[in-house]
Amino acid sequence: MKVLITGGTGFVGRPLSTYLVSRGHKVVVSVRDRRRFEQVVRCTDPGLDAVFPIEVASLSASTDWTKALAGIDVVIHCAARVHVMNEVSESPANLYFETNVAGTEALADQAAKAGVKRFIFISSIKVNGESTGLDQPFTADDEPAPIDPYGISKRDAEKLLLNLANETEMEVVIIRPPLIYGPGVKANFETLIRSISRGTPLPLGAATHNRRSLLALGNLIDLIHICLDHPGAMNQIFLASDGEDLSTAELARRIGLALGKKARLIYVPRWLVKLGATVLNRPGIYGRLFGSLRVDISKNKRLLGWVPPVSIDSGLRDTTQAFNQPPL
Repeated sequence: MKVLITGGTGFVGRPLSTYLVSRGHKVVVSVRDRRRFEQVVRCTDPGLDAVFPIEVASLSASTDWTKALAGIDVVIHCAARVHVMNEVSESPANLYFETNVAGTEALADQAAKAGVKRFIFISSIKVNGESTGLDQPFTADDEPAPIDPYGISKRDAEKLLLNLANETEMEVVIIRPPLIYGPGVKANFETLIRSISRGTPLPLGAATHNRRSLLALGNLIDLIHICLDHPGAMNQIFLASDGEDLSTAELARRIGLALGKKARLIYVPRWLVKLGATVLNRPGIYGRLFGSLRVDISKNKRLLGWVPPVSIDSGLRDTTQAFNQPPL
């Protein structure tokens, strides 16, 4: 099978590329700078030796994907303008639309015309919303309720892809992951690992009553691999997780175990943490630390026979081992 992966050198695309090559697939990746890919990226990751790069300047409505789509059976669309924690643009909605909606539409239209059999879209759980109750996880059949421009752009892209599937012979598969972690993870998850590694006291002792779904990178890659040609995946939406939901405090403790260190969790009343987040003008922090976001993956088992092969503890070990390794 010949596969095109957009965002092929990113956090998900890079290990996905090497995994699919190891499974005997021919892999083409879209890259912004082919010369850099050849001289830098490939040199630090021998697993990419068999990957063929195609230079694509941007992801927009005007992008020409002709060369990248030649002979492709399946497109795995990972590239996107990702969620920005501290957005500084005065019109973020326009930027998300141009890349995540118009750019996706252009790629999908050209893929359908090129005879691509299946289009796998890596969306986001933010299409469902920002939080759930403890006993009311999100399901793939829930009515979308995105709040921020990123989630809205992903929802809009999903709509146009499903419409395209109805109008053409190209099949569509949509995967909505929650927070993805694994080797090379950045942002808040990396900060949490670093803090625990350094023995920094964390005000998370009271964060024991929430539950959050996470997704190990290995589990996402395994699900994508199954969705390449599984008949049950045709024109379906799937949520994804590790199958075990943790409180924030328990996550910190598990990271500590993976690091071989004890997480130093200090009990701070929830109201005080919320007040501090408000004073710092970062109200979203409280929700991420003390709120719940759970997903139901029973549909995956029912239609695909898929259960997560990587446990949270195994995924955290892989993540922290990569964190402790010096850069090449």
